[in-house]
Amino acid sequence: MSVAKVTSNSLRERDLFIEPDLTGAELREAHLARANLFRAELSEANLSRAKLTGANLSEANLTGADLTEASLTEAALSRADLPSTDLSEAHLLRTDLSEADLMSADLDSAKPVRANLFRADLMGADLTSAKLTGAELREADLSGADLCGADLREASLTQEELEAATGDENTQLPAEINPPAHWGVKTDEQAKED
Repeated sequence: MSVAKVTSNSLRERDLFIEPDLTGAELREAHLARANLFRAELSEANLSRAKLTGANLSEANLTGADLTEASLTEAALSRADLPSTDLSEAHLLRTDLSEADLMSADLDSAKPVRANLFRADLMGADLTSAKLTGAELREADLSGADLCGADLREASLTQEELEAATGDENTQLPAEINPPAHWGVKTDEQAKED
């Protein structure tokens, strides 16, 4: 597979009227703040440590891309395809991931604080130690998602939505949510009874 070499300045703050094909592109540490990559083809691209603050990646295909430690603060990724994408340690503060496909994505130690994950597909995603404080998770599919050690305080989700996920005693939940019984974690009340 050939790897496209792209000058990061050619994409920064430009309005790309075509849907760019950057399959397998080497964009490590690229500065793409506010870039318009709407519907871009970025599958298997290396965007590790890239600066994508405020970028528009809505409906982009990022399948299998490497976004390790990328800065996606306030970026738009609504309806983006991100299955099997590596977002470990990514900065996702106030990022719009509504209706995004994050099936089997690696978000280990990611920071989607106050991120919008409304109706996102997180089936089988690794959210170990992710900082989901204040994240919007209503109607997200958490089936098989690993939430061990994740911080879900102030996150917007229901008990029912959480039931399909796995977690542990280090998973921090909103006050009104209890750890699902299959987690084997005792609530504070249950611990006091022992």
